[in-house]
Amino acid sequence: MKIILAPMEGVVDHLMRDMLTKVGGFDMCVTEFVRVVEQVLPARTFYRLCPELHHGSKTPNGTPVRVQLLGQYPQWLAENAVRAIELGSYGVDLNFGCPAKTVNKSKGGAVLLQEPETLYQIIKAVRQAVPDEHEVSAKIRLGYEDTSLALENADAITQAGASMLTIHARTKVDGYKPPAYWDWIAKIKQVTDIPIIANGEIWNAKDALKCQQQSQCENIMLGRGALALPNLAMTIKHQAIPMTWEEVKDLLISYSGYEIFGDKGRYYPNRIKQWLGYLKRQFIEADVLFNEIRTMRDSQEIVDHLSSR
Repeated sequence: MKIILAPMEGVVDHLMRDMLTKVGGFDMCVTEFVRVVEQVLPARTFYRLCPELHHGSKTPNGTPVRVQLLGQYPQWLAENAVRAIELGSYGVDLNFGCPAKTVNKSKGGAVLLQEPETLYQIIKAVRQAVPDEHEVSAKIRLGYEDTSLALENADAITQAGASMLTIHARTKVDGYKPPAYWDWIAKIKQVTDIPIIANGEIWNAKDALKCQQQSQCENIMLGRGALALPNLAMTIKHQAIPMTWEEVKDLLISYSGYEIFGDKGRYYPNRIKQWLGYLKRQFIEADVLFNEIRTMRDSQEIVDHLSSR
């Protein structure tokens, strides 16, 4: 079984990837998307979202990291995919799943699920541009408004030469509302012979097993669930006991060191509050802590409060 850490814009940055892969259980990470329009982006753009490129495209504990691209123009995506590979990315991933309105309005992410031919042309262009030894993967949802094009989209991506496909088992309109329709992934598997990764609504080891059974996929991707329970991958892969709140609190304090060292604390107050928003799904203590620091704006004040509890 392989478990991949999902990209989550503004949440799972290189610091969070470092911490979660140290906790363990992940076989690969995918970055937040690099937005591609009509230019080849400078190296600094890739390094900003994926500093791991400076270290063999691996997190400090050795977990491979893949750069993800988002856009609508096949040739520009292809040229930027080549740039990512030249900088050392562990393959390249293409985002056709992002449900954000601002992204979809500019013809990126899930809106392209209405255009199987565009998906085909993008994957084909990137696959032809990237050397054969590097994987070209993609992430999709079941569709935009409905599932009517789900099979056609998967077939288009397969025929264009993708190496791997991750499927978030909801449409764009579904957003993140439960349930996830894992059985639809099993239907999609009937029209493709490339490896499929199941994603969506996996919060614990029991969910993971149900997902594997209904999707007929051994391999899974974890996003929000890994933020809610940082050792979720270990509980799934190695039957580890779920973390206690005391262990999570130690991670919160460690993360403060990562964030403040990494960006001088500019984003830390917002990031820690975001993370607590996920943690409170599993830990009532996280909700209490969130309310205590909700109005705090100073990084050091938050760290001092965490340390004193």
